[in-house]
Amino acid sequence: MSLFRFNAVSGEDRRGTPRRPMNARGVVCAPGMETACVIVDLSDGGMRVRLDRGAALPREVVVVDVAEAVAYPATVVWQKTHEAGLKQTGAKSLRGLAPARLIEARAAWLRAGGR
Repeated sequence: MSLFRFNAVSGEDRRGTPRRPMNARGVVCAPGMETACVIVDLSDGGMRVRLDRGAALPREVVVVDVAEAVAYPATVVWQKTHEAGLKQTGAKSLRGLAPARLIEARAAWLRAGGR
């Protein structure tokens, strides 16, 4: 029995929810911080992002998928230079009225060219 989630022999990924590969332009937002990223993969419970720069992320962030107009409030689980793994708590639409806690994320989406 392997202690790791990925079984190298069978190629099986035993995560609770499957990851969907993506290549979506995004923005990582936190109080006093906004940086461009690429959303590399996404699942119902988490995501992996590649940052534009190697900035250290705070524990709580919001990741904005610019094309889909969706914000993902998330907790940073790990970070290695330009990549980070996040545990996300669900997608929130940025179209129309946004909840007060996502106002900065909506503004970042609009600055990134969201419509």
